[in-house]
Amino acid sequence: MSENQNLLAEQRRALILDEVRRRGGVRVNELTRKLGVSDMTVRRDLDALARQGVLEKVHGGAVPVAEASTHEPGFEAKSGLELSAKEDIARTAATLVAPGTAIALSGGTTTYALAHHLLDVPDLTVVTNSVRVADVFHSAQRSSGQRQGAATVVLTGGVRTPSDSLVGPVADQAIGALHFDVLFLGVHGISAEAGLSTPNLAEAETNRRLVQSARRVVVVADHTKWGTVGLSSFATLGQVDTLVTDAGLPAQARAEISEHLHRLLVAGAPETNDAEDGGDPDGSGNAGNPADF
Repeated sequence: MSENQNLLAEQRRALILDEVRRRGGVRVNELTRKLGVSDMTVRRDLDALARQGVLEKVHGGAVPVAEASTHEPGFEAKSGLELSAKEDIARTAATLVAPGTAIALSGGTTTYALAHHLLDVPDLTVVTNSVRVADVFHSAQRSSGQRQGAATVVLTGGVRTPSDSLVGPVADQAIGALHFDVLFLGVHGISAEAGLSTPNLAEAETNRRLVQSARRVVVVADHTKWGTVGLSSFATLGQVDTLVTDAGLPAQARAEISEHLHRLLVAGAPETNDAEDGGDPDGSGNAGNPADF
């Protein structure tokens, strides 16, 4: 029995999607051999991924979806993708948060995962334009009561996007009057040429305000975001202090990214070296003390 038969559906579908994107298309019989599962299981996985809009089924297999630069998938569509990678990223990014600091969390499914790891960090002030992120803190406080040291959450106003972020002039004005110690920023796409980008013009402007109001900018993005370019760029890689990504990011991309920003943290990769993580003294790939970045 192949060990891949024991993979969870989520993990198996992430492997399938990576294979489709890497090769530009795969056949069902290739996936059955690679994953050690039945033809029917692969077809069900392809059906599920096609419903999420992340690949297109063709006769005998699947190909990537050619997305327009203006295409903006909704929160639910994105929330089922790269779950293990996002969890690794969130766990690592959370170690960068010191008690008693003022942080900002942008919209996105990775910042949503990060919010769950911050519930026990005392005395935080959390500014967010994400309805989902705010709900994480509010739900925790409702279930456990208003305990000492619970986070103070500031939810900006604005117009709601498909990704459940609040954007536009109201959000921009609120953010522009604030100052955060650290911004944790989810992105639609990241590349050396286009920097950080999004398909939503209003969200791009709100993200610019978030970047301008932060002392430190930490981007949390899984490896599939590298090379993706949305309609509007809102920051260069030079404006990013730290990128937290996952072990799926190819070595060539790691080297290219490291040329442009201060620190690269690869979550779930203990072999990360000093050149990649910006000086992690023990080479563990862990974030370490927040003062280090």
